[in-house]
Amino acid sequence: MLQKMREYHKFESSDLRIVRKRTEDGIESQLLVIQTPFGYRRVAELFRPTEDGSFAAILYSHWYEPGSPDSNRSQFVEEAKELTHAGAVCLLIETLWSDPDFFLKRTQEEDAQNSVEEVVNTRRAIDLLLSQPGIDSKRFAYVGHDFGGMYGVLAGSLDQRPTHYVVMAATPHFPDWYLYAPKLEGEAREAFIRQMSDIDPITHIPNLSPAEVFLQFGTDDPHVPKERAQEFFAAARDPKETKWYESGHGLNQEATVDRKAWLKEKLKLNL
Repeated sequence: MLQKMREYHKFESSDLRIVRKRTEDGIESQLLVIQTPFGYRRVAELFRPTEDGSFAAILYSHWYEPGSPDSNRSQFVEEAKELTHAGAVCLLIETLWSDPDFFLKRTQEEDAQNSVEEVVNTRRAIDLLLSQPGIDSKRFAYVGHDFGGMYGVLAGSLDQRPTHYVVMAATPHFPDWYLYAPKLEGEAREAFIRQMSDIDPITHIPNLSPAEVFLQFGTDDPHVPKERAQEFFAAARDPKETKWYESGHGLNQEATVDRKAWLKEKLKLNL
């Protein structure tokens, strides 16, 4: 699996179709369709300042919460607009879990290949973002919530281009969630855990160093109990920090305020 993630078909301009451009309040937004190497297309949205300059880059990957209206690339739209005003180019991507029913449709037999594709698509999104005019590649943050955080850690450990990470309410092992359903028992369960161990985020988060990592967790998160969160943070290397919020899996407004402040400081954006 890891070799397929390392040797990927890099993004090319011919893979991109710009569906719409709009300019409003000093921000140009672009709705994009990206052809993947796997025969399907993904939608993304790009926000950039209208003026010329040297800009930080931020790649956002959303959470999975099928009952929530922002369980898709819209989750970070308002945050991205604010940070675009502060001097960043922001890319919000569609993912495997943008489909509200993805978890019901998938099986453990498909999780490995799905993971390969998600990491390759994430790395190609990095290619696209860093190819934008005026990008300062030394100021590049990846922000991911839930699966977005987990796959971001895995992609980043292989890619090494992001200089900063915000990982929100993510668990250290893929089977923590992929074994919710369908149910597996006995040797089949153990075999799946072994299969996924090479790509578990906890295996790869040490490899993000020397990038700075900020992990955010909720104190009442049923999907990421405290011991898992602590295990994940302990595996990361310095420079790292974490903060807990009185919230569930979706975190809260305090977490949003902290995340934006952290990104503005670390990426040297306008406050």
